[in-house]
Amino acid sequence: MLCAISGEAPQVPVVSPKSGSVFEKRLIEAYITEHGKDPVNGEELAADELIDVKSQRVVRPRPPTLTSIPSLLSVFQEEWDALALETYTLQQNLAQTRRELSSALYQHDAAVRVIARLTKERDEARDALSKVSVGASRAVADGEAMQVDSEGLPQAVLERIENTQATLSKTRRKRPVPEGWATNDAISAFKPAETSEPLYPGSRALSIDSTGDLALFGGSDGLVGVYSLSQKSVVQTLKTDGPVTDATWAGNKAIVGSATGTVKVFENGSEVASFASHAGEVTAVAVHATGDIVASVGVDKSYILYDLSTNSVVTQIFTDSALLSVNFHPDGHLLSAGGADGQIKIFDIKTGAAAADFAMSGPVKCLFFSENGTFLAAVAAQSTTVSIWDLRSSKETKVLDTGSEVQSIFWDYTGQFLLTGGPSGLTVQQFTKASKEWSEPLRSAVPAVAVAWGSSAQSIVALNEAGAVTVLQS
Repeated sequence: MLCAISGEAPQVPVVSPKSGSVFEKRLIEAYITEHGKDPVNGEELAADELIDVKSQRVVRPRPPTLTSIPSLLSVFQEEWDALALETYTLQQNLAQTRRELSSALYQHDAAVRVIARLTKERDEARDALSKVSVGASRAVADGEAMQVDSEGLPQAVLERIENTQATLSKTRRKRPVPEGWATNDAISAFKPAETSEPLYPGSRALSIDSTGDLALFGGSDGLVGVYSLSQKSVVQTLKTDGPVTDATWAGNKAIVGSATGTVKVFENGSEVASFASHAGEVTAVAVHATGDIVASVGVDKSYILYDLSTNSVVTQIFTDSALLSVNFHPDGHLLSAGGADGQIKIFDIKTGAAAADFAMSGPVKCLFFSENGTFLAAVAAQSTTVSIWDLRSSKETKVLDTGSEVQSIFWDYTGQFLLTGGPSGLTVQQFTKASKEWSEPLRSAVPAVAVAWGSSAQSIVALNEAGAVTVLQS
């Protein structure tokens, strides 16, 4: 008897009642478990239907091919040949894999070398750009070309700076608080009094003129508005050539910096000067105590001074990192610039030489000198704290934690009240000179990307990202 599946004599024979065929029990049971049918005729079959066959156990005969030494040698030769062929194939595959790996390693090494060369060339180009002296002609109001002078300030400008410093530094620390100035109690009672409709979406900067009535700000569409707080409407609309990054008043002139690298000057609603000395975005602008000297900083690692009396660029000084913020010392002899490298860079405005460096925790987004000329407030990007630096000792004397992100700061004229603004609201931090202690008379939930004090600190003007102006007063 032979198994219908294996063709060999079964050790445990069974018979299928469906087909009458003989099977090895373990084979037919495995087949039924998987298919549930008789393998011969395909009829349904269960394992308990199988019939055991009683047979005498026999010894399985050896295959006839392995009964002699020559046949065994022939089988061994065939096995050896197959093994030799398989080994040869493996060696071929190994050699091919080695060649492919070698080629991939050479390509990777070449790519790394190219990347290193390009990185070196990029760094050399950036370094050369940071040291280059710009000398291009600029268009001004009367059509004459002005030349960038990076070798020093003109004598007339130096004299104005020195005279202003001499006048202001004599009485700055001893001057009294002006009559009618806001008090702690008045500020603590400030509430949102009015909010305009969204005027210039994407606004980032706010400036209030000397009268305390005209607010200057612009949006991402390049439009700049002069908003009258008393009339609650836009009285003038100005146009620049790109998203507005910063704006400030210089007397009755509006100074506007844009993301295209230009600084424009407007007077009575008309453009009177335009400068494009920056090789990249203008990040901030500031006005000197003389009222007719303006500074701008940009991502090209430089600050530039402009003389509005002649509508000319008077100097351009390069540093070692992109600059994000700028502010003049109240006396006018120093300029502070906040770097993307986390350094506050203090320059002697008359020579352009570095006077001091203060380290912050991140890119310096906001700077503001106290009017007494002693302290400098600074804020790092995405920080909830304001650092107060003492210029006399070059040390950080206080860290004010507002509890929420700060995007704008503004010190009042008396140096008592430091205004902060951010997406979660604004605060007023008060410094008491007698006790040298800080307190917080006001915390408001009005969101602000930029803040400013109103006339005599009797109100606060806040600008949100949608371009809406909110006035807080008691």
